[in-house]
Amino acid sequence: MLLYKKTAAELSKMLRNRECSSVEICNSFLDRIKQNEKNTEAYITICDDIIDKAKEIDKMLALGEKLHALAGIPIALKDNISTKGIRTTCASKMLQNYIPPYDAYVVKKLKDAGMIITGKLNMDEFAMGSSTETSYFKKTHNPYDPDYVPGGSSGGCAAAVISGEAVLSLGSDTGGSIRQPAAFCGAVGFKPTYGSVSRYGLIAFASSLDQIGTICRDVSDTALLYNLICGYDKMDATSARREYPNFYSRLSDCNINGMRIGIPFEYFKENVSEEVIQNILNAIELLKYIGAEIYEISLPSTKYAVNAYYIISSAEASSNLARYDGVRYGYRTKNYNNLSDMYTKTRSEGFGDEVKRRIMLGNFVLSSGYYDKYYKKASDIRLMIKYEFNNAFKECDIIITPTYPTSAFKFGEHKDNLTKLYNNDIFTVPASLAGIPSISIPCGYSSKGLPIAMQIMGKNFSEMTLLKVAYAFEKLYGKPERME
Repeated sequence: MLLYKKTAAELSKMLRNRECSSVEICNSFLDRIKQNEKNTEAYITICDDIIDKAKEIDKMLALGEKLHALAGIPIALKDNISTKGIRTTCASKMLQNYIPPYDAYVVKKLKDAGMIITGKLNMDEFAMGSSTETSYFKKTHNPYDPDYVPGGSSGGCAAAVISGEAVLSLGSDTGGSIRQPAAFCGAVGFKPTYGSVSRYGLIAFASSLDQIGTICRDVSDTALLYNLICGYDKMDATSARREYPNFYSRLSDCNINGMRIGIPFEYFKENVSEEVIQNILNAIELLKYIGAEIYEISLPSTKYAVNAYYIISSAEASSNLARYDGVRYGYRTKNYNNLSDMYTKTRSEGFGDEVKRRIMLGNFVLSSGYYDKYYKKASDIRLMIKYEFNNAFKECDIIITPTYPTSAFKFGEHKDNLTKLYNNDIFTVPASLAGIPSISIPCGYSSKGLPIAMQIMGKNFSEMTLLKVAYAFEKLYGKPERME
């Protein structure tokens, strides 16, 4: 029985029915990792206590203890989520040997529920990138075709889930870093409302944008995992103090008859491939078939979103990454003459090109004489984008767009045209700037057999609505086939 092909919900049911054990589940994934990791290269670190943890869960189940639905289920984490005693590198030379002394809030929730962490997954360095090519350690490959990128920055998360090396994963999304790799690899990628999941223990890139979210095989698993990780945390000043419903138990009520769906025409203009547009339109027709009402809307500030995003995120990154100076922890250059020389050489040698590029941009837009011209103006655009989304949600319940203008691209395809690569984030960054929830779900394939996805966005804390629409679509369209 190929347990690694099952969803988390299926494995949970099998565990409770004594059809398998947690040890068998974990061994199935470990065997799959051993068999396939050389092709995917999704993991930076694989934990060595997986089977011991699984045995503990099996003992508790045998004694009839009442455990969380996800107890005994393995999960892999993006390597910028702090794990006590487990190396956490951010895929950077700067932190290549860093072992955190504490767990992130979400990790504590996973452990309290009895979930088993299999390891830490590859990513773009400090979550800066769209292809996982900026990792210091390795390049993760797309499970559909190894010549293509898995997306980024959570590329390892998406590749591991779809290749069968993980059943669930947690990633981080700053400007699309969960949704875009999920789209490239045919997974379901979910970025919740900013503040609904604690950022405590997430190594910061851009604090006002970063959000922990999920990459799963289907919508049911997404709801099940989000149930566990959402909620207020006193350790995070931006955490929302509110009650959350049981998303998983309410998922079956997915009647979307009369649901108002907004389609912003700005998201279907130039630079979007015809294949992507056609697959999104087909998906919209499916939703219309089951009762959804379609409205054309406008989000005119979308064209400014990428510029505003890269100014704001780079400014925050330059501040957050100032702590990596070779003094307290992380990499320190071996040869230096004085303190200033140590700072310079440590950061020059410890950071990759993409991280340096964004630090320099961030310092520039925050510098005297340029703050008002760039950073303040970008912040004003952010407010405009929020205002337009708020107005749009007066007319519609959700908004549907492509997740990305194309399907996955080949390694090195954009190395000489970074501007084009940045501009392709046009569909994901608006939701990040506005702080609203967004989910990417597979809706077709390109002529090359690569996945294409649509993005569903909703107003703040409308996660239940998004999950219902995604679930209704998934029931009609079906789930992508798992990798052999």
